[in-house]
Amino acid sequence: MILITGGARSGKSSLAERLAAQTCDRVFYIATSVVTDGEMAERVALHRAARPPHWRTWEGYRDLGAVVEQQVAPGEAVMLECITTLITNLLFEQAGDTPPEQMDFTQLEIGIQQQITDLLAACARSPAPIFLVTNELGMGIVPENRLARHFRDIAGRVNQRLAAAADEVFLVVSGIEVKIK
Repeated sequence: MILITGGARSGKSSLAERLAAQTCDRVFYIATSVVTDGEMAERVALHRAARPPHWRTWEGYRDLGAVVEQQVAPGEAVMLECITTLITNLLFEQAGDTPPEQMDFTQLEIGIQQQITDLLAACARSPAPIFLVTNELGMGIVPENRLARHFRDIAGRVNQRLAAAADEVFLVVSGIEVKIK
């Protein structure tokens, strides 16, 4: 498993796509975004159009361990984009209509971490080369609101687990990749 991290628009996705394509002709692309408005629909459409037509795409964010185990075909690489979006979607799905000031972030993180545990186990068992993309959120200031602070903390702990389990880790800054593990 290879983890690729960096800031927004750092070039991390381009690196993951390039590495996946260099590894295998066929790629199984797991897209975790959810279309919530017109702008997001446009972003998703642009991403779909940019992928090579022979790549298979699966869209969703739940139970990705099972997806890796059951959907990946022999001879395919896996690219999962993006862990941070997965965390966002799981957080809001589990919280439902609970206002941020009433969210139990300890309980919410337990559910998120279980999804990550299942994903890591599936990645460890898979013979496919797997490329995970995530955002590095810990290099900025401490967010001013409770939801953003807890989100950053949860994402940071998830990223630490992914990096510890990964065979290789790349940090991408301004389009420049640095192998850090």
